[in-house]
Amino acid sequence: MIPVSPTQPDVSWLDALHWDAEGLVPAIAQEEGTGTVLMMAWMNRESLQQTVRRGEVVYWSRSRQRLWHKGEESGHVQKVKKIQLDCDGDVLLLTVEQVGGIACHTGRAHCFFRILEGDQWHESNPVLKDPREIYGV
Repeated sequence: MIPVSPTQPDVSWLDALHWDAEGLVPAIAQEEGTGTVLMMAWMNRESLQQTVRRGEVVYWSRSRQRLWHKGEESGHVQKVKKIQLDCDGDVLLLTVEQVGGIACHTGRAHCFFRILEGDQWHESNPVLKDPREIYGV
């Protein structure tokens, strides 16, 4: 862990994070007000810098290998209200306003809609909008 102290003012706030071997850190998006966990995605230095600069969340898409401005296709952007770093410096918590009420690419309010009941996963939240309508596929 990189120590950050008042005697080291030149240490960049980005250097306080514990980036993994790929230069990424997990970021959990939580809805302001309700506290609902909307999703988890990855950020690199550039995506975090852009997030701070824009005031809207930009993630690193591991599948696309590029920056991903949340809502760039769907319009369901996440407006940043607060960014927190955990005690180990290796996980971000983003408090956001979820525009349009849909955070998941499946058309649901959040990505954590499957609940384990016994030995089976059950879907607990409805699709609010058909993904074909959102993404045109």
